[in-house]
Amino acid sequence: MELMANGVRYHVKVAGGEDLPVLVLLHGFTGSTATWKTVIENWRDHRIVAIDLIGHGQTESPTDESRYTMERQLDDLDFIFEEMKLENFTLLGYSMGGRTALAYACEFPDRVDQLILESASPGLKTEAAREERRERDTQLAFNILEGGIEQFVGKWENIPLFDSQKSLPEFVRKQVKQERLAQSAVGLANSLKGMGTGSQQSYWNCLPELKIPVLLITGELDPKFCAIAREMQELLPNAEHCIISAGHAIHVEKPAEFATMVMERINGINEED
Repeated sequence: MELMANGVRYHVKVAGGEDLPVLVLLHGFTGSTATWKTVIENWRDHRIVAIDLIGHGQTESPTDESRYTMERQLDDLDFIFEEMKLENFTLLGYSMGGRTALAYACEFPDRVDQLILESASPGLKTEAAREERRERDTQLAFNILEGGIEQFVGKWENIPLFDSQKSLPEFVRKQVKQERLAQSAVGLANSLKGMGTGSQQSYWNCLPELKIPVLLITGELDPKFCAIAREMQELLPNAEHCIISAGHAIHVEKPAEFATMVMERINGINEED
């Protein structure tokens, strides 16, 4: 389905009946709703709402980079949730989508029942670190616009963060590559500049105030995000950290294990309620 949110047309994929508990999914950078295809098949007892974030997938890619700030992305999501009459749902985000999900839960704490963050962070702690990251992302955005999507994807899929994906079956790697190649150069470039890790505010200070249950999932082959998750767990009042034998994109590398862990968590929390 397509929804207009504050002047931007969003693509939203919905599966499952309206009477089922709701699970909202937010993908990572260069991703789309397509990234969840395999795991969604394991979640038939939930209503799934997967959203293409601004500049990604079939959602619009405005030329105005100021339209891509994290604050405006959160406002768009809240508009979509309001329009779809969603409340008291589980919010799951991967990587960039995890940063977005955490930011949303911090800004709109009454909307979300529980949070599931896959390979995610609350942003960078210092302005110096954010400035350095902004410079790198601005250069990367320039390269995307100058060289085009195909050249960018060729480099992106070979960064160390995704080394573990090289051992995946060829058909899976092809699916991931096609999803990346289907992106808009303008959308990716503006997403980097508008809501990249260096552009968004830090949400580390929000963590002690976030009372809802939080599940942090990381891959043991991704030591950077395992370390971030351990530090987050210490600050969050109600968090669990689970590590799966995978790299950064756990839902792609170990979809069945990831799907089972998510459902066990959701059903366990619901039983406690």
